[in-house]
Amino acid sequence: MRIATWNVNGIRAREAQLAEWLAAVQPDLALLQELKARPDQVPALLAAPADYWACWHGGGPYSGVALLVRRSLSAGPPAFFHPPFDFENRIVAAEVDGATVASVYVPNGGKDYAAKLRFLEALAGWGAELQAAGRPLLLGGDLNVARTDLDVFEKERDPEAIGQRPDERALLERLLGTGLADLHRGLHPGEAGLFTWWPPWRNMKQRNLGWRIDYLLAASPYRATACQAAREFGTSDHAPLVAEITR
Repeated sequence: MRIATWNVNGIRAREAQLAEWLAAVQPDLALLQELKARPDQVPALLAAPADYWACWHGGGPYSGVALLVRRSLSAGPPAFFHPPFDFENRIVAAEVDGATVASVYVPNGGKDYAAKLRFLEALAGWGAELQAAGRPLLLGGDLNVARTDLDVFEKERDPEAIGQRPDERALLERLLGTGLADLHRGLHPGEAGLFTWWPPWRNMKQRNLGWRIDYLLAASPYRATACQAAREFGTSDHAPLVAEITR
């Protein structure tokens, strides 16, 4: 099964690119973030894609997430839902093929760092609840935390910078501690340059001077056989991240 996540940085600005990406990558599960649109503003080409059941969860020009499920995985529309800690349209989930699948967009924390920590803490708590109930979780999205210094290009490493602070990293590790594997890092341990976001200036993306803040996480019995970020694709400041998983 192929699972993919992409912070599109504006669904209306990236309409053609997203349609091209879906057609080329053919993900079974597509997790999208930062829609910057209400559901009624999602372009018609994408609102009800022929091969997918889709839930577009947005409230306006900020935030927003989506989850697309290939119809071959579900005989009818999955029961999409939003855990109780959702705010600003930041998480959508569904039960698919025996797993809970979630698309997540964690606040970046620049305007309200405490809200970011509360969201991460609640996300980790939710993961623990699913683990205790024996329900495998597939979670992906823009988590807005670089897990370690290896996940930030060298000149930007700063333990006081939001996205690298010890307390938010600890909460990310708590989430991973609920039985989730970091698929990208797990297949490329110790490898530098696995970035998924780049500051939008000085050709940082072209030079691959970025941060790894987009993730695909999976609980047992799922495991990845491949996971790669497509830095060269599209004009978003984030790269799509795609994994092949089996169980």
